[in-house]
Amino acid sequence: MEKAGFIGLGIMGRPMAENLLKSGMPLMVYDINQDAVAQLVSLGAEPGNPEEIGAACEVIFTILPNGAIVQDVLFGENGAAKGLAEGKIVCDCSSVTPAESRNCYERLEKMGVGFVDAPVSGGEPGAVNGTLAFMAGGREEDFNRLRPFFDIMGASALLIGESGSGSVTKLANQVIVNLTIAAVSEAFVLAVKAGADPVKVFEAIKGGLAGSAVLNAKIPMIVERNFKPGGKISINHKDIKNVLATAHDMDVPMPFSSQLFEVMQALKVSGHMDEDHGGIVQYFEQLAGVEVKKAD
Repeated sequence: MEKAGFIGLGIMGRPMAENLLKSGMPLMVYDINQDAVAQLVSLGAEPGNPEEIGAACEVIFTILPNGAIVQDVLFGENGAAKGLAEGKIVCDCSSVTPAESRNCYERLEKMGVGFVDAPVSGGEPGAVNGTLAFMAGGREEDFNRLRPFFDIMGASALLIGESGSGSVTKLANQVIVNLTIAAVSEAFVLAVKAGADPVKVFEAIKGGLAGSAVLNAKIPMIVERNFKPGGKISINHKDIKNVLATAHDMDVPMPFSSQLFEVMQALKVSGHMDEDHGGIVQYFEQLAGVEVKKAD
């Protein structure tokens, strides 16, 4: 069994790393949050900085807040690349732009090191339960080598195409998820403003064409006013910014996503960025002067 390294122990990374440990995988971990590192060490992981992880591990996973941090962790001072050798492989599960993924691929390829961009969908529940969906870009032989790890951490993994394809797929995923949350929010604010019980509205429509995984996941949280993050608005705000940057580079108009970015920008100004992206509803609630919540 190859020794793995895991860099990034946040909302998603920590349970992903825990599942690798539970499977018996020898694991080395790093995060700037030392409490998160200590929790993984208590479960049997070995601590180390990125360079040490690069030197000691055959397979290195990263899941970090943005592309700039990924680049620094891999190629900066004491970065993992300083310890990497030919034949090793890096798998980045962060949500970044396709250009950032291709840059990592090209730099590591020159070292004889494989690179796969494999962002995930499924949120914190999927990370905890080991039911994540991996969407991957890179060489088939590298993907196949990572498959046993994907099988531990997720329920599905698909190689989309060449380097950057996984990141493109994740951007498309984020457009659909976040615009659906916005549509659900707008619809339920309308229903509540008209005097309808949002719980009963949810029960009435969830089995029809309007039903979706997003509706089922977010309305129960919204009506309980539970915005504890599984996926923070700040992360999704960054993702939609990456969507627009990528689309504009290719001359693809994104009118709905552009408006969504401004909705998230307004939520940033009003201090909601650390909340779950179900909290997008609060933008529409403020406009209409109502709250989507259970009846008292």
